[in-house]
Amino acid sequence: MSTLREVLQAHVDSGGVPGAVGLIARGDRVETAAIGSAHAGNTVAMTPDSLFRWASITKPLTAAAVLMLVEDGVFGLHDPIAPWLPELTHPRVVRTPGSPLDEVVPAHRPISVFDLLTSRAGYGWASDFELPAVRALFPVQRDGREPQSYPAMDDWLAELAALPLLTQPGTAWLYDTCSTLQGALVARASGRALPEFLAERLFEPLGMADTGFTVPAAKRDRFTSYYRRGDAGLELADAPDGQWSTAPAFPLGHGGLAGTAGDWLRFARLLLAEGLTPDGRKLLSANAVRLMTTDHTTATQRALGDLFLEGQGWGCGGSVDIERRDPWNTPGRYGWVGGTGTSAHIVPATGTVAILLTQVAADSPVPEQIMRDFWLYAA
Repeated sequence: MSTLREVLQAHVDSGGVPGAVGLIARGDRVETAAIGSAHAGNTVAMTPDSLFRWASITKPLTAAAVLMLVEDGVFGLHDPIAPWLPELTHPRVVRTPGSPLDEVVPAHRPISVFDLLTSRAGYGWASDFELPAVRALFPVQRDGREPQSYPAMDDWLAELAALPLLTQPGTAWLYDTCSTLQGALVARASGRALPEFLAERLFEPLGMADTGFTVPAAKRDRFTSYYRRGDAGLELADAPDGQWSTAPAFPLGHGGLAGTAGDWLRFARLLLAEGLTPDGRKLLSANAVRLMTTDHTTATQRALGDLFLEGQGWGCGGSVDIERRDPWNTPGRYGWVGGTGTSAHIVPATGTVAILLTQVAADSPVPEQIMRDFWLYAA
């Protein structure tokens, strides 16, 4: 049987990725492998504490922040978001998903906090990118791998509010935008910037010392470069002194964090411990963790976005396996993947955590294959 190191080394040797960090934890037993280089054609060795752009594995942490505010009594799960995001008080909805943008009807009810948490507010990506309301979203819901392309939060909310919803609130799961809105909701409702809230309520209590929306100069020697695959091979998309070197105008709840495999493990163990830190402090209730890791969707609700969910439902901030489609699928497995070649999941039934961090865009074939090989090994 191959070791984790051998699984990852094969993809480095083939030139698919410059390097990778894989981590599998089962209880107190942790297996970590750091393979290859932090930069293509470079001799800087990958290490277990190398920093990566987490992309969409940011989403579960943002959802946890929203649930903290629920438990603080700031708002209820089923409260409308309008008091904190007044731009979205009276949303319009296209009459059908394929209708033109000017063929709209009023929303049947307000968007709720729970709609945002479960990605069912009516904003987001559908499987069909040609739908008029989806095409209109492209210039607004920019690439989360380029956080400096976003305007300030208030300006972004005004841009989004000018668009109609694709579906009525609560009726369909759509990808991505609701996590961006969750970050805005946390900032508005707490009166604090999202980085400050997460640092105080999550990162500092858990010892997630390397996680943040920027990578300071003192840590950039551990920050990997990020690549997309072009016709000529790997193309540099972001260097250590690029997008994450300065604070963004709008810290992105759907994909803005950078960090290490060890830091995501600390968050994962919080969920496995039903919200308790290793020293016994309660950051989340057991009920909040169950909300995060339980599927809240139906097959009908997933139909518009089924390109993103194969054999999966959606909890709060991450997917939940509901079918055994691949050898590693375990009903109840919770987590998600990031567009920068990242993957992070927990299996509550077994106490397993599996994290894979690479620096090549996940929409190219090689990262998909390395993730499949990694998960086959983890299973």
